[in-house]
Amino acid sequence: MELNEILALQPLLLFDGECGFCNKSIQFYLQREKRPHLKFISLQSPTAKQLTDYFEIDTTKTDSVILIRGNQAFIKSCAALRVTTYMKGLWPALMVFIIIPPFIRNGVYDWIAKRRMKWFGRIEHCALLKQEDRKRFIDL
Repeated sequence: MELNEILALQPLLLFDGECGFCNKSIQFYLQREKRPHLKFISLQSPTAKQLTDYFEIDTTKTDSVILIRGNQAFIKSCAALRVTTYMKGLWPALMVFIIIPPFIRNGVYDWIAKRRMKWFGRIEHCALLKQEDRKRFIDL
């Protein structure tokens, strides 16, 4: 798929496809989303490589979820907080934490990210998805 075609699918959420925590987070999101907006891409895919190269994101230094929206790439806590705006209920209220300086928010994010594999393990296969959700996963 060409880069322009991929970017036309925004908003895009890149996630660690091998991480149990990340996969559970995607399942959590899918159960609580307002409408099907986001498209999902595993960071291990060739499509994610195209996008991280385009946005100049060094994935060897950024162990993070990446949200691409409005031709901007958000990482770590900036991405996680913005994803809540697509959720129903009170989840979008978490955006209030955007006022906390990123070095503090990202410190918490990094602390969790370092321990996620120990807590939730590594997975080899994505969870079973509904057919309508499956279409939203690029390179699956």
